[in-house]
Amino acid sequence: MSRTIIDVHVLQTVPPSNLNRDDTGTPKTAVYGGVRRARVSSQAWKRATRRAFQDLLDPADLGVRTRRVAELLAERITAVDPSVDGAQALALAAETLHVATGSKIEVPRRKAESAKKKGESEPPPESSYLMFLSSRQLDGLALLAVAGGDDIKTYLKVKENKDKAREVADTRHSVDIALFGRMVADSADINVDAAAQVAHAISVHQVENESDYYTAVDDKNEKDEESGAGMIGTVDFNSATLYRYAALDVDRLRDNLGVGLRPDEPLDEPVRRAVRAFLQGFVASMPTGKINTFGNHTLPEAVVVTLRSARPISFVSAFEEPVLAPQNAGGHLRGACSQLLAYVSDIEKAYEVTGDPTWVLRVGAATEPLAALGTEVTLGGLLDAVGTAVADRLEGSAPKSVERRA
Repeated sequence: MSRTIIDVHVLQTVPPSNLNRDDTGTPKTAVYGGVRRARVSSQAWKRATRRAFQDLLDPADLGVRTRRVAELLAERITAVDPSVDGAQALALAAETLHVATGSKIEVPRRKAESAKKKGESEPPPESSYLMFLSSRQLDGLALLAVAGGDDIKTYLKVKENKDKAREVADTRHSVDIALFGRMVADSADINVDAAAQVAHAISVHQVENESDYYTAVDDKNEKDEESGAGMIGTVDFNSATLYRYAALDVDRLRDNLGVGLRPDEPLDEPVRRAVRAFLQGFVASMPTGKINTFGNHTLPEAVVVTLRSARPISFVSAFEEPVLAPQNAGGHLRGACSQLLAYVSDIEKAYEVTGDPTWVLRVGAATEPLAALGTEVTLGGLLDAVGTAVADRLEGSAPKSVERRA
């Protein structure tokens, strides 16, 4: 059976930086091909992509991941019925969330004891782990909580109402939940399998971390009353040309999102909107680790996107043999492009996957070899072309009768 999968390959050069550090403050690394590489974890770049969604999507299409979910729901309950606020709204929110997700929503013991010692009012209840709910799910639960009123426990004991609460928590997922998934520890049946897979970014060449020794001057030490710096310290960094990869299962994305969330839009519009936001967010985003220190605001030199019909294919093996900078010339990008082109040609020919449409966004003469891989486009052209291709695929595979999700 034909599938619709988007492969995204990125080559991006980053100057001295510390995008993603370990518990000692050192840039993360990994050994690959027998040498140490710079590494940026998948979680770091997924976080950066999610943050980019705030500028690319309507807030109604996004979710919130927090332990303070009861406070969020209480605010929506008060917005629906202003007469219900404060402790009453929190109590309604906690019980509704408990029934909808199976999770305990209660005041953390440590915070309760601390507040009691200080003579402060009891803090709001929280979930015991990060809970990921969409904006539409929170709105639906708020309406349900208000309908239950003062006797919310009795109201939610009715099977029809309990089932409704569970249904609200498991439908109308936000774009970020549909893409990156959701785990609810107490209710595995409302977990969401991620439609997107993001690999750890690694450098295409060997990297050694370096350390920057810095000092700060005391502005009020005007007469040099004390010699030396007001503060000294060190910060670790490296610089690298990174290979980044992500795969997006469009079929799973459609299942997670549903179709036609609004009556005024085509059935495939939610998926198309999510695909466009994911591509732009993943390609153009940057983790913010030590960004104020290094100002490493670069964009990728090359982006290769392929619409697969069978399975995702990463090209990281093109760099199992690390790229070597040519003598007296320096730079790893040109060599990376040459190795990538050679590997892609060989792997696609060997596995007979040469018919999948590919688009190439590239910058500069060093990336010229990659033009042979597909149609050259700008970022806007890439988003439009992939969006159109995905819509055509979905139209061809859609069932004859499809219900819009309420």
